Amino acid sequence: MAAKQISRVLKSQLNEYLLPNKVLIVYGARRVGKTELVKDFLTGYRSEEYLYLNGEDADTVKLLNAQSKANYQRLLGDKRFLIIDEAQHVPLIGQKLKLMVDEIPGVKILATGSSVFDLGNQLGEPLVGRKYSLQLFPIAQMELQKEEDMLQTKGNLEERLVFGSYPELWQLHTLKQKQKYLQELVDSYLLKDILAYEGIRKADKIHDLLRLLAFQVGKEVSVHELANNLSGISRNTVEQYLDLLTKVFVIYPLGGFSNNLRKEVSKSKRWYFYDNGIRNALIRNFNLLALRNDVGELWENYLASERIKYQSYQELDKQNFFWRTYDQQELDWVEQNPNSLNAYEFKWNEKNKVSVPKAWMKAYPNAGFQVINPSNYLDWIT
Repeated sequence: MAAKQISRVLKSQLNEYLLPNKVLIVYGARRVGKTELVKDFLTGYRSEEYLYLNGEDADTVKLLNAQSKANYQRLLGDKRFLIIDEAQHVPLIGQKLKLMVDEIPGVKILATGSSVFDLGNQLGEPLVGRKYSLQLFPIAQMELQKEEDMLQTKGNLEERLVFGSYPELWQLHTLKQKQKYLQELVDSYLLKDILAYEGIRKADKIHDLLRLLAFQVGKEVSVHELANNLSGISRNTVEQYLDLLTKVFVIYPLGGFSNNLRKEVSKSKRWYFYDNGIRNALIRNFNLLALRNDVGELWENYLASERIKYQSYQELDKQNFFWRTYDQQELDWVEQNPNSLNAYEFKWNEKNKVSVPKAWMKAYPNAGFQVINPSNYLDWIT
């Protein structure tokens, strides 16, 4: 199965949010398939002529350099659909896009970018009320439903827990090739956006920070403890690095759920990786499950990342948390929206008996509860 054959969920959403005098931004980590998504979308696009530009091309930067209505009108000609791939490489891109959508009637703009801190900072203020944003992730299990039957999905689960779901993996045929690809991705591309960020000089410290987080998936992490383990950098610098790593879609935090009950932990965070393969490449462990002692962590990170993808692609309005009391009653995952509260416990071993923590039942008697294990996980993430 080649990656280009996998239909991405966002493809159907591009038309929905591609509107006159608006900018549609597709965010995502490096190598998750943003360019392929756009090219696949354009292959079947027959509505109108378009202009495609690559922000990494020096000629594109020159074409967009003169920030004037006249320049952009000449550039577009009769076309009213502009695509700028890797738009974060274009200086002052937010101001330029604002000028286009404000001054050129009917223009539709699709921009992709791999780093939120570049695109976000440049686009946030100029494009208030003028943009929509979508996030592209590594391949989601829900995107594979048409490609696999149930038997294939179950058979591929172990490999996904170890190697993750980056699109290019589908073009590689051996586990050794996949391991080499992920190792190169982590060593050469993962931190490229961060290292280009002004003032970031300590690549080794960021890498060490990620390794520390990789060994603590599903556990509460103290910023103070992280700083102590990373000698030579302050707590404030650790917090800055965590923020940057979140913005380039490597990791994401889960806060503690609390209804202000005194015995509930609410200030700590747990950190998860958007992709299991990235996590395993950081700790350089691609052993299959029978040879590992962290299967529970792999299962938890996989479920959390797949649920995040599902929520995003289905546009579900949910807030996610973990829950723990100071006397060590806990739940892996809590989802809240204005109308419901549901708790989940993740278990790899289906034989493990799990009951709802008493403190949770007492505090939230109307909340739902479910154990997610290999027998029912597909219902939760697809």
